[in-house]
Amino acid sequence: MAETGTILNGHRTDLTGGSALPSVLIATRHGESVANVEFRHADATGALSVPITSRDADIPLSMHGQAQAQALGRWWAALPPAGRPRSVWCSPYVRTAETARIALAQASGLGAVPVGLPVRYDERLRDRELGVLEMLTKAAIEKEHPAEAARRRKMGELYYRPPGGESWLDVALRVRSLLRDLSEEEAGRPVLVVAHDCTVLMLRAVLDRLSEAQLLALEPVANCSTSRWYARDGRLRADLWNETVHLD
Repeated sequence: MAETGTILNGHRTDLTGGSALPSVLIATRHGESVANVEFRHADATGALSVPITSRDADIPLSMHGQAQAQALGRWWAALPPAGRPRSVWCSPYVRTAETARIALAQASGLGAVPVGLPVRYDERLRDRELGVLEMLTKAAIEKEHPAEAARRRKMGELYYRPPGGESWLDVALRVRSLLRDLSEEEAGRPVLVVAHDCTVLMLRAVLDRLSEAQLLALEPVANCSTSRWYARDGRLRADLWNETVHLD
């Protein structure tokens, strides 16, 4: 299958001394969620609130997000057999669980993976926690927490930690922990990770050892995009980043 996207020639990273690695590691962000739609509208209009009352962890996919997850499943099924994920590690949030379930059902229906392939839910793949800024629009943060908004601009996302929340580096720490367990438990197997924008970004940062400037230069991680690393010479080498052609 011909693929396009960002072909990467960057760093290789040995997480486990070369003793154990998944043969292929594919990471995706969940499909478009209801909150993605509402916050996009709020940012465009300067709204101070969004019509969402549930916890962040309970926000589901939009109808478009469900279609994206189906497209992800078709992409999965079209991969060469040796590169098709045989294991799924997933954030426990509703929107990621739905993405994994829909994509897996699509791939299974096309005969690409066994029916009933288990999904492992791991809290280390959850979204970045924003503490007092959780579920607040950009306009609301500027109005209700001006000091925090100023501190965020000064420190930058890599280091800024909102009260009760996490910085990008905090997320990177739990991603490092997860990668060690995943590498040992999934040695020699292709694996799919279903997570969130910040989690996938920190996965890239850890595996490719990106600097702050390199991180900030990246485009946002797209819903149901695919990023892939192959194990070569005892290390994971990046092959694709933030690929979305399968969603067209």
